[in-house]
Amino acid sequence: MQPQDDMSTRETILYLLKTNDELSAKELTERLNITSMAVRRHIDALERDGFIDSRTVRQPMGRPSAMYYLTERASILFPNKYHAVALDLLHELVQESGENMVERLFERRKDALYKKHAESMEDKSFQEKIALLANIQNENGYMVELKKNSDDEFVFTEHNCPISQIANKYNHACTCELKLFESLLDADISRPECLSKGDRKCVYTIRRRNRQS
Repeated sequence: MQPQDDMSTRETILYLLKTNDELSAKELTERLNITSMAVRRHIDALERDGFIDSRTVRQPMGRPSAMYYLTERASILFPNKYHAVALDLLHELVQESGENMVERLFERRKDALYKKHAESMEDKSFQEKIALLANIQNENGYMVELKKNSDDEFVFTEHNCPISQIANKYNHACTCELKLFESLLDADISRPECLSKGDRKCVYTIRRRNRQS
């Protein structure tokens, strides 16, 4: 997030909840020095987006009060160094067992993801499978844009890659993602653009597999 002086009201609410565990709407109003109606509007928006939640606390006197706190989803809004830790661990694994072991890890991850999602793809049309895959990737932060060229061809664009720092170092992660898509969709897929190769996005051209011999 931005330095506190440059924050919007909504970002300031998130910052206050991050540094205070939980606060009531009244406490937020007092700290922000804005109207309670304005605070409520921001709270409603943040709840709707899934970044905050509340619990009801009984007071010694008067009505119960709602205390607001950050959800797990809100962690994406704050700086983290998860990729640095992952890269350090993978580097140590390469030193200990060689790069082939890292590739095996990505292969196992691919197999696990296939098992996780394959059943949900059953009995769905080609287009429904692609739409479901887009939803899965969006839930994981890939910012997917889907374009239909024809009933047999789609363009699947990922504008963000949550593991880009890792994929830049270990390209086998991208190879496994391509194989995963091919298996889940039972399709022929090419990737003319890839973030790990210096492009600004990952673009997949997905074609229905021709079953004719």
